[in-house]
Amino acid sequence: MTPQGKPRIEGRDLARALFRLTRLYWTSSDARFGALLLIGAIALQLGTVYANVLVSLAERDVGNALGARDAGAFGRSVALMVGVMMLAVVTPAYSEWVQERLRIRWRKWLTAHFVERWIGPQAYCQADLHRVAVDNPDVRITDDIRDFVASALGLSLTLLSAIVTLVSFSAMLWSISSGWRLPIAGQMREVPGLLLWVAIVFALGSMWITNRVGRRLVPINFDRIRLEADFRYGLVRYRDHVEAVALMNGGDVERRGAGARFEKVVGNFKQLVGAQRDLTILTQGIGVANSLIPLGVAGLAYFADMLSLGVIAQTRFAYGQVAGGLAWFVNAYQEIARWRANIERLSSFADAIDSTAHEFETAGIEISRVEPERIVLDDLSVEGPRGHLLLRSATARIEPGERVAITGPAGSGRTLLMRALAGIWPFGSGRIGEPRRERMFFLAQQPYLPIGTLRAAIAYPSHPETFADAMIAVALRSFGLEDLVARLDEEEPWAQTLSQQQQQRLALARVLLHEPDWVLLDEATSNLDAETEKRVYETLLERVPKASIVSVVERPGALELLPRRIRLVPESTGTVRLEAASALAASP
Repeated sequence: MTPQGKPRIEGRDLARALFRLTRLYWTSSDARFGALLLIGAIALQLGTVYANVLVSLAERDVGNALGARDAGAFGRSVALMVGVMMLAVVTPAYSEWVQERLRIRWRKWLTAHFVERWIGPQAYCQADLHRVAVDNPDVRITDDIRDFVASALGLSLTLLSAIVTLVSFSAMLWSISSGWRLPIAGQMREVPGLLLWVAIVFALGSMWITNRVGRRLVPINFDRIRLEADFRYGLVRYRDHVEAVALMNGGDVERRGAGARFEKVVGNFKQLVGAQRDLTILTQGIGVANSLIPLGVAGLAYFADMLSLGVIAQTRFAYGQVAGGLAWFVNAYQEIARWRANIERLSSFADAIDSTAHEFETAGIEISRVEPERIVLDDLSVEGPRGHLLLRSATARIEPGERVAITGPAGSGRTLLMRALAGIWPFGSGRIGEPRRERMFFLAQQPYLPIGTLRAAIAYPSHPETFADAMIAVALRSFGLEDLVARLDEEEPWAQTLSQQQQQRLALARVLLHEPDWVLLDEATSNLDAETEKRVYETLLERVPKASIVSVVERPGALELLPRRIRLVPESTGTVRLEAASALAASP
């Protein structure tokens, strides 16, 4: 957003962004079936227009029959009109049904595309999109994609319908009003297609004033989506941390924060309804004028004996159709404003993903597989989050079966080093040689527990049915989680149900199930007491005896079990150097 709060995309940039987003689906493997649905929707839309033309002709015949007092012609005309109106009812219903089928296919494909790019190999960097000023990516994937697809399809088909309607009824309106004469310069002069010219001039004026009145809706809608998402996110954050808030007696702070965020929503809503009120008054006024203009002009022509009574009804219907086609922009303005906001948000989201992916791919740390399997740091330098050099020219080697403790003061880059080893922090230079990634298992300080059953949580990232109940039970009991064995198939919000200590022990149980060759732990036992932490490492060494263990750890009990040290030592220059000692040289 600019300082004035207007979307960044305007003019040609908006057209390019729209083309880019639309092209994603229509050049995909699913586009062929989507094209069939689109052709069906277009055919039904054209059928609706044709049905309306038939209704207009039927209304003319009914009016003429009434004017001639011809009961037989009246009956036949009414019967024809009933049949035509049934067609006019059925075709829009089937058109909407086909559109909905296409809408969900398009949305499904586009959602999968953005999810795959957002949650991809560089998931950590992709999740860090706030560095490129992208708010609420989850809302962009859910709400913005849904609304973009619905508006893209709806506006395109209604525009097509408006164009076809305009062409179909313009010829009719031209023909009806071609013989009409007006007093011009003291003489009665014929004006070919009088009502058509009136409709065109009125529509052009309506479009100009509608754009002037309604253009402020675009930035208001952009802000609406963002503010609603921020308010919702704040409530979700409180739900996920309700225990910590209660322990710190932070309820008042959370209420004030939620209230302040909702006040922004209310302020934006007031702006929105004010702008919509002004636009609604204008569009309703235009609609009333469009209903009166043909009646007034046709009435004058009727009293001047220039048309029959039946043609008056046809004239009003034809003028209404032409005016409706010309007023497409006026009637669709509010949806166009919302759609522009969706385009802006999805386009900036795609740009941010591209930017972080490019940053990831061009970052300086090279990761390669080495044989025989070991971890090799070769002149490795790691940058901090702000781009400053943190770890400088580190060289080390960790052999299979080694038990290594990474130590150093807070802020020395231990976590960044572990992220670099995991391949999710590529910012720096040098090379990391690693074993096959599928034989490595990483545990973070805060475990991730997916939505679903406890079985899915402990089996993660494998499929829940990968491990037998007996294996899971042994793994849970090994880390003191016996009480969870009977709850494997229960669905709970486990991240809120289990304590921090239980979550860390459950994550450690995953190691026993997956039996990796390399286990890397980033303060993965920080919430456990010292005695429990030591027992955890003893269990790991006993149950996965051949695994190499690399752990960020501080307490003496665990350090005793990890004989080799890699120390991160801060320097006066603000950087950190790595000191890799052998197991024999390591101090307890």
